[in-house]
Amino acid sequence: MGLITKAKGAPREGGGSGGGVKYICNICSNDITSTVRIRCYEKQCSDYDLCVPCFSAGRSNLHHDPRTHRFQVVEPHSIPIYDDSWGADEELLLLEGLEQYGLGSWADVADHIGGYREKDEVRDHYIETYVNSTRFPLAERADPTDTTLSDSIPRDEFQARKKRRIEERKEAISAETVAPTPAKPSSASVPSCHEVAGFMPGRLEFETEYFNEAEEAVQHMQFSPDEGTNPLTGTMDPETDLKMVVMSIYNDRLTARTDRKRMILSHNLLEYRKNLAIEKKRTKDQRDLFHKSKPFARIMSHPDYQSFAEDLEKEQNLRQAITQLQDWRRMRLATLAQGEKYESDKANRLAKQASALGQFDRLANTIRSSKQTALLPETAPAVANLTTSPSLPIRLSAPPAILPPEPPTPRASLAPVSTITPLPLQADSAPDLQLLLPAERDLCVKLRLQPKSYMAIKDAVFREAIKGEGKLKKKQVRELARVDTTKGGRVFEFMVEEGWLGNGARV
Repeated sequence: MGLITKAKGAPREGGGSGGGVKYICNICSNDITSTVRIRCYEKQCSDYDLCVPCFSAGRSNLHHDPRTHRFQVVEPHSIPIYDDSWGADEELLLLEGLEQYGLGSWADVADHIGGYREKDEVRDHYIETYVNSTRFPLAERADPTDTTLSDSIPRDEFQARKKRRIEERKEAISAETVAPTPAKPSSASVPSCHEVAGFMPGRLEFETEYFNEAEEAVQHMQFSPDEGTNPLTGTMDPETDLKMVVMSIYNDRLTARTDRKRMILSHNLLEYRKNLAIEKKRTKDQRDLFHKSKPFARIMSHPDYQSFAEDLEKEQNLRQAITQLQDWRRMRLATLAQGEKYESDKANRLAKQASALGQFDRLANTIRSSKQTALLPETAPAVANLTTSPSLPIRLSAPPAILPPEPPTPRASLAPVSTITPLPLQADSAPDLQLLLPAERDLCVKLRLQPKSYMAIKDAVFREAIKGEGKLKKKQVRELARVDTTKGGRVFEFMVEEGWLGNGARV
């Protein structure tokens, strides 16, 4: 029985736990976590611990033989070695928890350590002591000869600090705990007494459990005193070996059943009506995203999963708001008020189309509601707040104080081409005109180039220039532009004059 740990991912009360690893004597079942214990060092005695009285009396059971088996005396190392508030035993439990549960499962590691350690506290201690150490992955004081910290704090004083810290956190948790509303006592623990069909609240069990037939494999199994290890061969009997395999499979199924029940209870999935009401408030896209994120709930605590789901929903809202703003930009809407009016008119237009559908058709009237729901846009309130809220700031933050820029040196305007008639460009007739610099707009006007065509030429020229260390010849630019040679030459001269392109003809 030597080692007892809390179930992985067990729900924590009040955000902390005083549990952690406990060591139990395999003979008398006394708790020997805080005292000296004797551990068997042989492989066949895994996690076999004895208290000092049982070891002194030579008592044993199972496969342990005190006459021939090696042993190890284990003392509680409750002294600081790396940090003045963390003992050596907690450091060891921290590394064991990280190895067992994985880096990042700080809630499970905090439960493994016990002592009412918070998950944020455990994470910060690991990063500060190990990750930020100059001797990473070792701690700063990992030298076995470095005992300055343990010598400066006596064991009794450190124990008193630890006890005082635990008591303070116990009091804080008890003060924050709100008395639960007394539930109405059920007349009987039967499935009909709960809003979830098949759940028995008095026994915290379901009418049909996961692997409901798991007990059938072991219900008729019996172990006799004659079974076990054969004294002649030193091996286990085939029948006993088979029984142990069946028991291992049965225990694995019970563990899987317990894990699923733990997830249902810790994530409040039994509150069916409350969860259904929350589900109805979500849009279709939000419901689809929430259902896709549900598998992560099995490996996360309820607060962590709630934060994870909220962040995913926030990201989705931002993406939808960006898409809506891009749609407004294509519609030449310049203000948020115009966008709000556009969305209102769009919803009214779709509603009229849906109401007019099947107006004189008796069969169509029966399916009008479903088609109307499909036509009407479904936008989350958070998305509307991101785009139409009157309290939107002009800036997200105050601009940093900077010196006024120096006035740009005036440059000569591009001379018009005698053989080309300038083309006036307006925002309504020239898409993407707002993406060009004033000098580029002037170039497009005098060369009769559309902004999209000029941007395609510019992209092709820059891609080719990267291959030649930023330099090209006028002939190459003319071939890349695929327009009139005069226009291609002017584009080349403009880019060289702006400093964007080097003249490859100059050595």
